[in-house]
Amino acid sequence: MLRFFASAAVALSLALPVAALEVPPLGDDGLHKPTWLRDTFKDMREDLAEANAEGKRLLVIVEQRGCIYCTRMHEEIFPEPEIDALIRDNYFVVQMNLFGDVEVTDFDGEALPEKDMAVKWGVVFTPTMIFLPEEVAEGQTAAQAAVVSMPGAFGKQTTAALLTWVKDHGYDSGEHFQKYLAERVTGGMSN
Repeated sequence: MLRFFASAAVALSLALPVAALEVPPLGDDGLHKPTWLRDTFKDMREDLAEANAEGKRLLVIVEQRGCIYCTRMHEEIFPEPEIDALIRDNYFVVQMNLFGDVEVTDFDGEALPEKDMAVKWGVVFTPTMIFLPEEVAEGQTAAQAAVVSMPGAFGKQTTAALLTWVKDHGYDSGEHFQKYLAERVTGGMSN
């Protein structure tokens, strides 16, 4: 009889839904709008200053309506507790629409619609995450100043590693991100 109750308890626990990750709503532009996203005037100099004032890193994420890879990141990767915490605690995130018309002012002072700024920065794939340093030299563009740009959707392990590597200034050590990632993977971290 005890075995029956134990089996029933296991079966019941398997049948109960697991708490779903919170998926952010879509905005009028068709892009996901997580609560950690910043609504700014998209002046990169102002955004960098505000990020620095908060002790965070500026991250620009370029997306587009209907992007299945963007959806995957927002539904499966960004809501993961470790990744969500890394973003909330360490990053000032500004979203750009690959085909949008909202004006963006680059670090070099040039103002262009999002779609033209994406071309200027060489963004051809969504999502693309552009990580900026705390200081940008006069006359540089965001693309020139970026410590790393990551085009594409990646798994939990790679995304968490990238967010950590940038946060910890891993690029300053000269260690390539792929080597850093490989060491994390072989160190037993789960995906």
